[in-house]
Amino acid sequence: MGAKSGDARMRKYIGNSKVFLLTSALGGIAVSPLHAQTTAAKEFHIPAQSLPAALTQFGRQAGLQVSIPASLVEGKTSHAVNGTMSPSQSLAQILSGTGLTYRVNANVVTLVPATANITLGPVRVGGQISKQDPTGPGVGYVATTTMASTKTDTPITEIPNSIYVVTKQIMQDQQPQNVQQALRYTPGVFAETFGTAGNGAAKGPSNGIMQRGFATTEFIDGLMTTSSSAGETAFVERIEAVNGPASVMYGQVTPGGMLSIDLKKPTDTPLHSASLGFGNWGRYEATFDISDKLTESGNVRYRIAAIGVTQGSQTNYIDYHRVGVLPSITWDIDRKTSLTLLGMYMYTPGDGISAEYPISGTLISNGQTRIPRSAFLGLPGWNTAGNKDAMFEYQFKHNFNKYINFSQVFRWENSQYNMKTSYLNTGTSTGQSNVTAWTPWLFNTNQTTSSLDTRLFGKFKTGPVSHTWVIGNDFRNFNYPQYFQYDLGSSNLINSYNPQEYYSNLSYCFSFSSKSCFTFGDRQALSYFQDGLYFQDQIKWKGLSILLGGRQDWVNYSRKSVINYNIYGTKMSTNNDAGSEPQSAFTWRAGLIYNFDFGLAPYFSYSTSFVPQAGSTNYLGQPFAPLTGKQFEAGLKYKFPHKDILLTASAFHIDEDHYLISDLTHSGFSADAGRVVSQGFEVSANANITRDLRLVASYSYTDIRFGKSNVTDQRYNPYTKSYYGNALSEEGMSVPQVPRNMFSIFADYTIPQNVAKGFGLNWGLRYVGATYVDNVESFKTPSYVLFDLGAHYDFGAVSSSLRGLKAQIAVSNLTNKYYLTACSTAVCYLGQGRRVYGNLTYNW
Repeated sequence: MGAKSGDARMRKYIGNSKVFLLTSALGGIAVSPLHAQTTAAKEFHIPAQSLPAALTQFGRQAGLQVSIPASLVEGKTSHAVNGTMSPSQSLAQILSGTGLTYRVNANVVTLVPATANITLGPVRVGGQISKQDPTGPGVGYVATTTMASTKTDTPITEIPNSIYVVTKQIMQDQQPQNVQQALRYTPGVFAETFGTAGNGAAKGPSNGIMQRGFATTEFIDGLMTTSSSAGETAFVERIEAVNGPASVMYGQVTPGGMLSIDLKKPTDTPLHSASLGFGNWGRYEATFDISDKLTESGNVRYRIAAIGVTQGSQTNYIDYHRVGVLPSITWDIDRKTSLTLLGMYMYTPGDGISAEYPISGTLISNGQTRIPRSAFLGLPGWNTAGNKDAMFEYQFKHNFNKYINFSQVFRWENSQYNMKTSYLNTGTSTGQSNVTAWTPWLFNTNQTTSSLDTRLFGKFKTGPVSHTWVIGNDFRNFNYPQYFQYDLGSSNLINSYNPQEYYSNLSYCFSFSSKSCFTFGDRQALSYFQDGLYFQDQIKWKGLSILLGGRQDWVNYSRKSVINYNIYGTKMSTNNDAGSEPQSAFTWRAGLIYNFDFGLAPYFSYSTSFVPQAGSTNYLGQPFAPLTGKQFEAGLKYKFPHKDILLTASAFHIDEDHYLISDLTHSGFSADAGRVVSQGFEVSANANITRDLRLVASYSYTDIRFGKSNVTDQRYNPYTKSYYGNALSEEGMSVPQVPRNMFSIFADYTIPQNVAKGFGLNWGLRYVGATYVDNVESFKTPSYVLFDLGAHYDFGAVSSSLRGLKAQIAVSNLTNKYYLTACSTAVCYLGQGRRVYGNLTYNW
């Protein structure tokens, strides 16, 4: 076979000869498949090393038999490969910068010098192109398939609504420390509304995150969650933002959209990774992520991800500490049946969340410099906050035949949260512009959720038309006992510029028997049960895909409250049982999308939403009507043929009735603002432009206004701290704290090895537009622009003895810009200053 080429005596044979045959390749490296299914996406974990060693590991992990002419690969080194991808994509990353490329001819992959001017493309076997795992990490900055929108394995270009994926590679390059930070470059998503006051790593990502102007809802592995564990990126494989209503498949979701997060699970190929991290504010972190088989055949596999971290913050007396572990095991019972079990425990004794700041000294000038970010405006002896989170989940799948499949996911989770802190008492005037009053309070809860999603799905054909159908049922039982207490008798004054001046005089009193206390406490028990039945049909004829679906929801909830007062030694108590009649709703959606052969896919869709406002009442104790919404969306998706470049553009119009806003007349309560209208457009790009250059970019325009409202309000002057003029109707006014314009771009470039072996750089820019502070557009929080910068170095590129070792540094807010994420008429939320984070990672 090799005599004519003269390379037979130099070849090494690698891989599984039971699956693949060796063929000649005219002086190249040949891979000859026997079975089409072997081109499915796989987990690849190959460290940077000598090229022959990397190709050896590639052959083993891909299940390929490979022939290597030593003269072609001698002295060359490879790039590291980590993630779920096809063998051809893995091979392309390995060869990046080696001067070699590959070509495909008659189902045979051949390595040749790059000077041969070969057009690259995916490996085809039997006319099939390998697909990505729809819940996996993606390839580079691009994910092409998803489960999030339809609960079926579907290409993104066949779904008629907006879906944006934050891949594992994006998170690795940007080094976000929570899910809010991971969403900074996602179209239509304003992830950090409350800045460092809502951006603590211990909080779940839905805290302060807005999609198309509406609060988001978070799902893990397809089930709604309220656990703070969802914010831990060390446990996350990928994040998806489904913009627009998703109630048909998920139930109670606002029309702005939902977040879908996939946790790490056992991989098909071994994975061994550990890292040590460091950063400013005294950050130290250690993680490990290990996956391997437990049986010789590999039908039982495990994975363990863990993290330990401690750090301070930009604000004095605010710290963040966490330890957590996520073990999982997968058992392929037979070729049609699999079971995955996951568990999680996380202890976070300090959540790293700071408080709000007064508007005077931040947004508006009080004759002095701005209040420093380091100023702790609170009670140093009364500022603890932390979580304990536990979770168990199972995922079961069984394929009866090619027409019917069964899937079930169950999760139980418990989250305990305890907090002692203080808040800015805007109703107390001190007579000094730089002195404010702070009221101590405490809060604790122990919430438990049980969720189950069961569905049958499959495929069939009616003549030339193919159908992918789903019928399912999900339920969620949520118990949320909580207790909070306010010390209304202590008026603690704090100087914003010299808080230490008042620290020694601060006090708090929470006794219901002491005559010196004036305290108020409320013990509540909220229980919530939701059940939903849904169906969906994805109809495909040639390039046309039609999506039809509907859902019926039933919701029951109850809320009991026991309120205790102590007015200077006189204890009083009231009981309040605020129940509600059961609520139900039918939601539906329809859409179509057409895929042209050259990659363009125009689409149009209509969808509705339903969210019961369980437990929310107005100041009279009356429950609010459920939120109901509808959306029209039209757009274009363009996938470059044979390239990992995905462009999207969409325009949307959303109406939602019974939108809640803060009741400015009755503090602490909400008011029904009537109808709001959100309309705008989004454009985005996710691209692996070359093997060494990756990019994400987006622009979002969101105009959300009160469309129909009977509510009126006066405008506010923050300098005089007074309202002025006649009361104005809120109808037609902008909804506060939602930026109209957002733009972002982030790119990572690995420098060619003949210039700087193993070295790469990345750079990002984020623009967030101005937001209004109240419901009648009194004044604005200004826009801001932030820059991010990073670098990475692969030691294995220069020394085979260091293969698998990589160093990385990421800097967010490079210029240390002082900015405000949002303000109300009284308080503002500070953004994060310059954050420097670096780590050393070793893969073996």
